[in-house]
Amino acid sequence: MVAEIKTLTPDQAWDKLQGDPRAVLIDVRSSMEFLFVGHPKGSVHVAWIDAPEWTVNPHFVTEVRKVMLGGVGLEEHANDAPVLLICRSGKRSLEAGKLLIENGFLGIYNIAEGFEGELDESHHRSTGGGWRFHGLPWEQC
Repeated sequence: MVAEIKTLTPDQAWDKLQGDPRAVLIDVRSSMEFLFVGHPKGSVHVAWIDAPEWTVNPHFVTEVRKVMLGGVGLEEHANDAPVLLICRSGKRSLEAGKLLIENGFLGIYNIAEGFEGELDESHHRSTGGGWRFHGLPWEQC
């Protein structure tokens, strides 16, 4: 069986997180986005691309494995426990999900629309999609 990334709407992702105690929500945005723009409540931050290099995190898979083996995903199910990925609009999280599948993860979900959604005609986010737009729990530092 070949694993593939499944797509969830923000509401479906919230329902999955509430219904499956093994499910983990990982925010793959940069540290600045996570802290200052805000993030889904209860999410774990593992940056896919971050300052100062702005290159793909070479330790991304290892850091996700640590999150899953840290008790959240339960050791015996670390590869098949649901991992929900979110970024700003659903693009970086999709790339991150592909890498996790290439490295043996099975239950990977990409959250469509991301945290802020796409830009609208006025170049604003969170006006037509995303975690915040749907009124799901979030916080910022």
